Amino acid sequence: MENKINAHNSILDLIGNTPLVRLNQITIPFKGNFFAKIEAFNPGHSSKDRIAAYIIEQAEKTGILEPGSTIIETTSGNTGFSIAMVSIIKGYECVLAVSSKSSKDKIDMLRSMGAKVYVCPAHVSADDPRSYYQVAKRLHEEIKGSVYINQYFNALNIMAHYKTTGPEIWEQTNGNITHLIACSGTGGTISGTSRFLKEQNPNIRIIGVDAYGSVLKKFHETGEFDNDEIYPYRIEGLGKNLIPDATDFEVIDEFIKVTDEESAHTAREISCKEGIFVGYTSGAVMQAVRQLSAKGEFTKNSNVVVIFPDHGSRYMSKVYNDQWMSDQGFFDSKNVEEEQAVEYVK
Repeated sequence: MENKINAHNSILDLIGNTPLVRLNQITIPFKGNFFAKIEAFNPGHSSKDRIAAYIIEQAEKTGILEPGSTIIETTSGNTGFSIAMVSIIKGYECVLAVSSKSSKDKIDMLRSMGAKVYVCPAHVSADDPRSYYQVAKRLHEEIKGSVYINQYFNALNIMAHYKTTGPEIWEQTNGNITHLIACSGTGGTISGTSRFLKEQNPNIRIIGVDAYGSVLKKFHETGEFDNDEIYPYRIEGLGKNLIPDATDFEVIDEFIKVTDEESAHTAREISCKEGIFVGYTSGAVMQAVRQLSAKGEFTKNSNVVVIFPDHGSRYMSKVYNDQWMSDQGFFDSKNVEEEQAVEYVK
């Protein structure tokens, strides 16, 4: 009798099919039903696993990637981790240009996954030769046989979510979803997911979450790129100082902006109230829900899906670090620092 082992061939087989979980406590004041698509259940702990695997596999099928190739990417951290993970399994070298705004936790994790990391200043224009966009382009020109993923301007970024995240949410909600709320950075997640959902039901409301200091909301509303909108902000993986081709603005009904401070506190609140250890952008999307609820966006029959993009472990030196929060001025009269919950027995 054949001895069968029930095992996956590699960790890449675990990408996708992430759970949809009802939010029970943090949503008590709101009308409607609220559900979180928890992308931290991907093996690389973020939604970026989906695009890393899909784009690399498509590059292999078309012959762009060959044995021994080097993969280069621009990243705020999560995409880099996912690409490094896929590169290990498939045998490619990985070189990443990372924004200095990325948490130390993320940068350390990229290095631990064997990637060569170039940390670039965050608060420079996209066309500055020091920006992580330009550094990645330069490295691609210099490294023979390299392939630049370029998630911001890669249509496959959208297609990865069109083929996976969108159908999963439609099936998990039995087609009863009324709202999708998701953060927008490269725009691939919200665009691909929404494109699929709008094809099933064009009445689903798609709301993108943007940061103050980013150009996306105004561009969506006016078609104008306003350089005066750009200023430094702290949230990673949310908003942009350029207009990514991987954002399909036509499938997004509205953008709403959230602040660094409120998003940070809301991330901590999700962890404490729901037991779901989430990242900074998950706090941002939940803060958007709070603001939309105050505007009367939802009714008792609303079925709202939010995407929680990554895991809180990537923000231990930031959002979940009391000293960092204090240094940013995020502990104030409204958000008083709690008493230390750790006692050391001597």
